[in-house]
Order: sequence, then C-alpha cells, then structure tokens
Amino acid sequence: MRFRHTNRKGFLIGFVDFFTAGLFLLLYMPLSGLQNELDEILGYRTERYYKAYIKGIPTLFIYTLIWMARISEDLKKRAIELGVDGPHTSFRHMLGWNVFGLLLMGPAVATHRFFDTLNKVEIELNRQRA
Repeated sequence: MRFRHTNRKGFLIGFVDFFTAGLFLLLYMPLSGLQNELDEILGYRTERYYKAYIKGIPTLFIYTLIWMARISEDLKKRAIELGVDGPHTSFRHMLGWNVFGLLLMGPAVATHRFFDTLNKVEIELNRQRA
C-alpha cells in the first residue's frame, strides 16, 4: 500500500473538527481511508473512530481524547522505530493541547502535530518500499 501524505491539511482538519465537536472526523476517518492507513502503519487494528466517539459522549469526550492520545503515542513509537526526525506527536502532547490549550486552538495544534508525524512516517514507509 502506498500511503498518501496528509500533513498539509493537519491544522485545517483540527480546526474544522474542533468547531464540529468531532463530527468532521466521523466522516473524514473512514472516507479518506485514514483509519485503514493507521491500522497498517501501527500493525494492529485500531478501534474505529465512530465507536470511540460514541463511547465518548457519556464521558464528555474524555474517552475519545484518550483513544486519540493512545494512537498518538503508538504513532510516535513507530516514528522513532523508523528513525523519523521529530518533533513527534505523543500521548502527552495530544492530551495537553486538547485540555489545557482548549481556548487557544489547542486541538488544532495537537491535530496538526499528529498529521505532521503521520506524514513523516508515511514518507519513510513509502521510501522503504520503493
């Protein structure tokens, strides 16, 4: 599988997702193939975003945030395994910007870093497979 590069849209995706309370990612994850790309990159089947979103509703989206932070940490580990230069996304970065940076567009910053790391990993994997 050849990976697509998603970095250039990272901040915009985070910005739109923030103002739609996560509804944008409900459409974006399956339609863009992002969920399947994450599965292949991480080497395991991740819980589908829509399930994490539904489980997040009664917890004021804390479950969804923890779900995303865990995937961020696994993506960071994969980037380090591949020797990809940082800065990388991480559990702490995703959680911190989404909680403490909430009023400062923190979710968009965290999502941008996530997609930046994802993009770098995809570039490296594409290079290795070429």
